[in-house]
Amino acid sequence: MAISSSLGTEHAVELRAGRLHYRERGAGTPVLLVHGGLANADLWREVVPALAALGPYRLIAPDLPLGSHHEAMRNGADVTPPGIVAILVELLDALDLDRVVVVANDAGGAISQMLAARHPERIDRLVLTSCDQYLQFPPRYLKPVRWVSFLPRVGDLVARSFRFRAVHGPFFRSVARTPLPPEVLDSYLRPMLEDPAIRSDLVRFFRGTRPRHTLEAARGLRTFDRPVLVLWGGSDLWFSRRGGRRLARTLPLGEFDLVAGARTFVPEDAPVELARRVHAFLRDPADQYTSSS
Repeated sequence: MAISSSLGTEHAVELRAGRLHYRERGAGTPVLLVHGGLANADLWREVVPALAALGPYRLIAPDLPLGSHHEAMRNGADVTPPGIVAILVELLDALDLDRVVVVANDAGGAISQMLAARHPERIDRLVLTSCDQYLQFPPRYLKPVRWVSFLPRVGDLVARSFRFRAVHGPFFRSVARTPLPPEVLDSYLRPMLEDPAIRSDLVRFFRGTRPRHTLEAARGLRTFDRPVLVLWGGSDLWFSRRGGRRLARTLPLGEFDLVAGARTFVPEDAPVELARRVHAFLRDPADQYTSSS
């Protein structure tokens, strides 16, 4: 679970799927921060204080059930990507938030595309950093792993293999140029390594990643009429710039840009730059945005 005090006060809310923990800091424009797999709200630990210093924001960072969360969801809970979308909608309802700004990364970006396509009325503006899109859900390097994860016990075995440095070291170096502090790496890995039920949540989410979800979202996003900023890591090893540019072009009010030097985990590699870009994007009037070329 997230351990960073910079994210604000820890809270928990009872949802149909189970108890969801989240951190909240500040007051003002509500901003929902959505992480991807094998991460939690700690992904935003430096983005949140940087944003809080720039403007009046209510910054909400949940620990979604993607492997690094505090408590496993209830037996039978839907933790596939559509199920995570439903969890986010229910979280917004529980917090009495009609519309929010969404800032997302990695698989959280795919989830947020689905949220925007299915519930456009809940999003005021959207920021997508390097993330799954179109046919890349999961990304191409993980497609063979997803196929074998359906074999008995194989998905659990793959997840458990992350206890070895030879497995998690290259993975996290591939998604973040900046070395993760040991305590953050521990917060990402310990929950699913120690709790088989949390590991099961992760495996079930991973098995549920399918291109049909992101392709369906892309079709819905063609009519999404709110400003969207697509920020891609300039050194991303997992998701191509071409995919990010295509995603921005799909959106009527989409804009694409790069964050130099960042890999997939843009909030890890460039948190202050990301906060600055998000703040500038939120200050600009909506009529400044036109379709990307």
